[in-house]
Amino acid sequence: QAAKSARTVVIAGVPDGLLHDDVMTDILVIHFQMSKNNGGDVEEVIYPTMQKGVAYVTFEDQEVVDRVLTKDEHRLEDKRLSRYYPLEVTRYCEHVSTLIIYLVLLPL
Repeated sequence: QAAKSARTVVIAGVPDGLLHDDVMTDILVIHFQMSKNNGGDVEEVIYPTMQKGVAYVTFEDQEVVDRVLTKDEHRLEDKRLSRYYPLEVTRYCEHVSTLIIYLVLLPL
């Protein structure tokens, strides 16, 4: 089994404060397990995190990370959400993830 960090992606753009954290975690699990999202078996979701609107999703297989990253657009959709939310999905890297998150979330 690949190292946990190699099986993890960083999700930015998670709608913050709309639903209970455990409900949002369930929605993220469902999204990233769906084949239409190039997903697979989710081992763990870390949400909320220190950064607002950011979650970490760890898959059971590293191949799923590669598939998820090839999807052009991830749209978080659920009947419990009033609309869809575009998500930014990037490969987890211990040294770079914080920088990527700030680049994605800061307005230009």
